[in-house]
Amino acid sequence: MFCRTTMLGRMVADPELRMTPNDVKVCSFRIAVDRPYKVEDKRKADFFDVVAWRGTAEFVTQYFSKGRIILVDGHLETRTYDDKNGITRYVTELIAERVSFAGENKGKSERPLPEPPPEYGTSADFSECASDSTDLPF
Repeated sequence: MFCRTTMLGRMVADPELRMTPNDVKVCSFRIAVDRPYKVEDKRKADFFDVVAWRGTAEFVTQYFSKGRIILVDGHLETRTYDDKNGITRYVTELIAERVSFAGENKGKSERPLPEPPPEYGTSADFSECASDSTDLPF
């Protein structure tokens, strides 16, 4: 069996980086994902808990903030715990394997975007295409 999930949503709060007792970096955050339909002319959203580990956790903490749109690719996991009243609770989380920037930044703080690796080149390395689309190979 295989579970793969990709969600595009907006960060609900600033992520916080924590460390496990074994010094593994972990970051938990929540995203709001719009439903594909409106209810009474209003867009509704669902909220999902996301957990990122190690380098992904570091990346999310450094470059994402409340309000920023994030694309999360990973898998769902369910875990249980007993609350203070002894009642078993179930939690389903999206375990982030990859995250990407998406859309514009609506967050309060402007964090700089990381520089792309040198193999991608810069805008100075490219030239304008001719406006005549008949010369294009596709």
